[in-house]
Amino acid sequence: MLVGGSIVGLIAWINQSFIKQEWNWYWNVKPYRVANVDPYVLRPEADRMLKPLANFRECAKDCPEMIVIPAGSFTMGSPESETGRLAREGPQHEVTIAKSFAVSKFEVTWDEWDACVKYGDCAQNISDSAWGHGTRPVINVTWEQVKQYVAWLSRMTGQTYRLLTEAEWEYAARAGTNTAYPWGDEIGQGHANCSGCGSQWADDGKTAPVGSFAANTFGLHDMHGNIWEWVEDCYQSNYNGAPKDGSALIIHDCINHVVRGGSWIVWQVPQTARSGSRDNYAKNNQRSFVGFRVARTLTP
Repeated sequence: MLVGGSIVGLIAWINQSFIKQEWNWYWNVKPYRVANVDPYVLRPEADRMLKPLANFRECAKDCPEMIVIPAGSFTMGSPESETGRLAREGPQHEVTIAKSFAVSKFEVTWDEWDACVKYGDCAQNISDSAWGHGTRPVINVTWEQVKQYVAWLSRMTGQTYRLLTEAEWEYAARAGTNTAYPWGDEIGQGHANCSGCGSQWADDGKTAPVGSFAANTFGLHDMHGNIWEWVEDCYQSNYNGAPKDGSALIIHDCINHVVRGGSWIVWQVPQTARSGSRDNYAKNNQRSFVGFRVARTLTP
């Protein structure tokens, strides 16, 4: 039980914390938002006018550039005949995504993360593995820290930013193709940052700046290699019972979440960068080859 001076001390601490928050809002966050976010946020009527493959950014700088992905259907998962295919990539099943949505053109960068650190509540002192910030993708972030970033971006813009679902991720990565990679069934050279892909960055054992490789036909870069990307879904070892409407598989109190896309890491074979490849990590894991990109729900 708190008595006497303890109560006074607690009240003083609460007041001090409140004053700091208010000071930060009025002298730091609010001016940033008014100047750099509010003028760029799409109004509902503009949102509804967006056409497939249109791009937009809801800030002056240091927030993700978004691309509108059209609605559609696709076959999710990998055929048993595909080189490198694992059992967790099946069974194949048809998924229909009924509404268009937006996906960040690039993986979220350090510049974008640092804006949340300065004007929001994103974790500070995240390691960049001594590779530098700027336009390299954020790494060493947990699934829960990533959720903090999308929540902050939603608060700043008043829009619904979020992680992609696993089905949305594969649909966006395939971009209308059904081959192992969007460019064909072989990894080839110079298409992605992964070991054995002819990448100078993987050879050096590090991430590449975003946009270092050509985009797919939806206009999205680095869906293959560079870093594994956290998605919303809880992990299960196959697609039995998986949603067929593009929504996320949610399991109460799940520990492991899905990652997609493969990475630069030297001990992973190029097949991990296939469109259908998937893996998982505990949501509190921090790894130098895991980051994320964001999605945004569009106004109906």
